[in-house]
Amino acid sequence: ACAKGLEPLGYTVLAATLPGAALRIAAGHEGPIHLLLTDVVMPEMHGRALAERLAAARPGLRILYMSGYAADVLSERGLGDVNVRLIHKPFALEALARAVRAVLDEG
Repeated sequence: ACAKGLEPLGYTVLAATLPGAALRIAAGHEGPIHLLLTDVVMPEMHGRALAERLAAARPGLRILYMSGYAADVLSERGLGDVNVRLIHKPFALEALARAVRAVLDEG
């Protein structure tokens, strides 16, 4: 759903439903990847682990997490950091677009 909403806004989206697929898609993508939009809680591995693995292979990768969980659950998953960029579900496409743009424009 996120991919379908972001592509008409001019973003190229590499979509994956599971972390393992995301790692394979990223490894096979020859161009730059500017942003990872990942859920915090997923099967196979949590979002923080996925982000760390992708960022190690792609320095400068920006990360935007999404979650419907409360702050205590996020802290348990290693996302209690003040500097973590997070959008809470459910969210409207406009809110996602603003969050993506803000993360891409940082620094």
